[in-house]
Amino acid sequence: MSCAHATKDKNADAELAEAMMASAAESRRVELNAENAANGLGRLAVTIVNLLHELLERQAIRRMENGTLTDEEIERVGDCLMKQSEAIDSLCQAFGIGRDDLNMDLGPLGKLL
Repeated sequence: MSCAHATKDKNADAELAEAMMASAAESRRVELNAENAANGLGRLAVTIVNLLHELLERQAIRRMENGTLTDEEIERVGDCLMKQSEAIDSLCQAFGIGRDDLNMDLGPLGKLL
């Protein structure tokens, strides 16, 4: 094999590698615009609100099971949680997302909820 041919092959390999890297970089790009950013932020906010709602609900159930809530307190907590759930549903509708969309995948940690 001549030096010229070997140099030509190295150049072709380098160009191919460069093209592959450029293609990979383009596929990782995120299209950012104001609407996408607003929807993403809205989804994040609703996810956090839903997480807090789930935590409050679990705490209320734990307290009911332990007998540390009166019947009146149970009724008030139930009403509050129901109103929160309706508000979360309204927010989901406003951002065009479903409740299932709020359960984020945290990779090795698993699902959020």
